[in-house]
Amino acid sequence: MTEVKVINGSITPEEEKAYVQWATEKYGVEPVSMEIEFDGEFADVRTNLGHRSFERIRRITGYLVGTLDRFNDAKAAEERQRVKHGI
Repeated sequence: MTEVKVINGSITPEEEKAYVQWATEKYGVEPVSMEIEFDGEFADVRTNLGHRSFERIRRITGYLVGTLDRFNDAKAAEERQRVKHGI
């Protein structure tokens, strides 16, 4: 359940639900908390998505990949045979 804090105004429970749904669709994960600050006709929405894991992405044989497990046999062989340059 998302904790919602409203500053300089008030919103209905339906509007609160709509803000949470908007953020969930935008970021792909439900926020831990949200702060909605009203300034006249404008709303400044700050979201806290909590801890998110980081996946390393590399460019290998022309593809951006995180892991090699989805490569077919030919692409896996190409990756094994490529020249790896050191620093």
